[in-house]
Amino acid sequence: MMKKGKGEIVPLKEAIEQVRIAMARLGLMHLAYSTTIVEELGKEKGKELILRSIMEYGRMVGERNKKGQQDLPFYGVHKAVYDDQTYLDSRKLPKPRDYSRYRVYDCILAKIFGEYGEKELGCLYCYVDPAKSMAQDPRTKLIHRACAACEDEYCSFDRVKATKKEKEDFLRKDKKWRSVDPILAAGAKWGSPPERSAEADEDP
Repeated sequence: MMKKGKGEIVPLKEAIEQVRIAMARLGLMHLAYSTTIVEELGKEKGKELILRSIMEYGRMVGERNKKGQQDLPFYGVHKAVYDDQTYLDSRKLPKPRDYSRYRVYDCILAKIFGEYGEKELGCLYCYVDPAKSMAQDPRTKLIHRACAACEDEYCSFDRVKATKKEKEDFLRKDKKWRSVDPILAAGAKWGSPPERSAEADEDP
């Protein structure tokens, strides 16, 4: 239960529903901007601009997180499952988080993207995850092992080392950074294969 004004309580179920309504609006806004940009610039140029915008968005989120500000709402965005136990409130998740034991189901953004038949543009939003993680610590990146916006049943993640080239592309907001997350790169259906960072580019 949550406090609602002086002495009033909002049931958690109701609070979750209100968060999901707000998140649905965020999904719709992403699709509205994205489809308009693609209409104006064409598919490939449009998606490149959307990617660069999400990179900047992720940078802003990551910098706020570094200052101790909250990332996502604690509940309502999705349902977290850790070691087969469901958590409606992310504050109750075990810490530090082992991503191999963590999955996310029922993402409202993925549902909106699917509802409007725009998963290709919708999954570009998910680049916010590697972007915000590299803004917090450019040595690593949070990438998807599965992505609901890319038609998987759930989202799962891994935190891995970022290459020197990925760091440079991120700082320049270069379109080549699209290869940072192979699951998202495949879901976005880029017209030409994304350039992959060579093994030699990795930091020692």
